[in-house]
Amino acid sequence: MSLRRYTYLAVCLALTAGIVGFAFNRTVATAPSMTTAATQWLETLDADQKESVLFDYDAPQRVGWHFIPKETRKGLAIRDMNDAQKEAATKLLSSCLSSVGYRKAKQIMALEALLGLLQSEAGGRGPERDPTKYYFTIFGTPQSGARWGLSIEGHHLSLNFVVEGDDVVSSSPTFFATNPTIVNRFFKDADGGYNLLRGERVINHEELLAFDLVNSLNEEQLADATIAEKAPAEIRNAGEPHAPKEEPVGINYNKLDRSQQSRLLSLVRAYAGNLPRDVSTARLKEIQSAGWKNVKFAWAGALAPGIGHYYRIEGPTFLIEFVNTQPDAEGNPASHIHCVWRDPRGDFALSAGE
Repeated sequence: MSLRRYTYLAVCLALTAGIVGFAFNRTVATAPSMTTAATQWLETLDADQKESVLFDYDAPQRVGWHFIPKETRKGLAIRDMNDAQKEAATKLLSSCLSSVGYRKAKQIMALEALLGLLQSEAGGRGPERDPTKYYFTIFGTPQSGARWGLSIEGHHLSLNFVVEGDDVVSSSPTFFATNPTIVNRFFKDADGGYNLLRGERVINHEELLAFDLVNSLNEEQLADATIAEKAPAEIRNAGEPHAPKEEPVGINYNKLDRSQQSRLLSLVRAYAGNLPRDVSTARLKEIQSAGWKNVKFAWAGALAPGIGHYYRIEGPTFLIEFVNTQPDAEGNPASHIHCVWRDPRGDFALSAGE
C-alpha cells in the first residue's frame, strides 16, 4: 500500500472513530427529559389526582422520605392510575434513572408480589404487599427555568430529585433495597409484568464488589477499615432529611494500593451508575474535585455472605451506606439489603443548616 493511500485510510478511520465516539458519548440531558416527562404525566391526571400529587416546592413533605412498608404515602400510587397514566409514570421513572437503575426499580417493585406470596404461604400475616403501591409526587411546577422536585417512593425504594433548568441539582437520598438478596424461585409478577428469575440478584455489584475489596485488604489495612465487629441493624438517619454529621471513619483511600483503589472506584461507580450518565458523571466529578484522598472506606461485621455485614464510603460530597443483617422472607440470615447514596452537604438541595 502506498504511503499516500495509507495516510488517506488512516484519516478516514480516525474520522469514523471520532463520529462513532461522538455518537456513543452523546447523551440526552436528564433534567429537560425529566421536566418533559413530568409535564406529560401531569397532563394525564384529573383535577382530584393533581391535588394529591402537586405540592409547593417548600412543602415539608418534600424532605419526608422512608423505605419501610407504610399504609399510605404522599402522592399518587401506580395502582390508582389508569393505563395512560401508568405509561406516563413509567416514562417519568425511566427519565430519572439509567437502564441499570430502572431495572433495579422495576425488580424491587416486582419483589413486593413475591413477598406477598411468601407471606401468604407463611400464614398471611404482615404488611400489605403490592407491586403497584409506589407513589409519585411533584413539588413545584415542572417547567424550564423553574426549580421543582420529584419523589418516587414505596417499600424498599426512595428516589428524590431536584431539577432546576438544565440541571439536576440534587439526586439524594437515592435508596434501593432487596428482600431476598438472591431470588430463590422463578416468579412472574402479573400486575407489573416483570419476571424474576431464580438466582437473580437485584442488588449485585454493591455487595459483591464490596466483599472483593474488603477481602483484598491486608491485616493492617483491615484493622484500619473495621469500625465494629458486629454490623449495625440499619443505615444511619433513615428517614431523616439530613445525612449523619459524624466524622468519616475507616481506611483512607491513599492507604489502599492501586488495585484496591480501582476496586473502590468500581464500587462507587456501581451506585452512581443507577442514575443517567450525565448525573452519574457529575457525581464522580464532584468526588474527584474534592479529592479521592479525602474518601474513607469502613467495614463492620462478617467478611463473607450469610452473616450480617455493613460498610460505608464517605467523602466531602457523598455518603454511601450498605447493610445486610436482616433475614429474608424465608428466614435465611443476612439476606435483606438496604443501601443508600446521600449528600453530607445537604440532601434534597438543602444546605446543611436547613
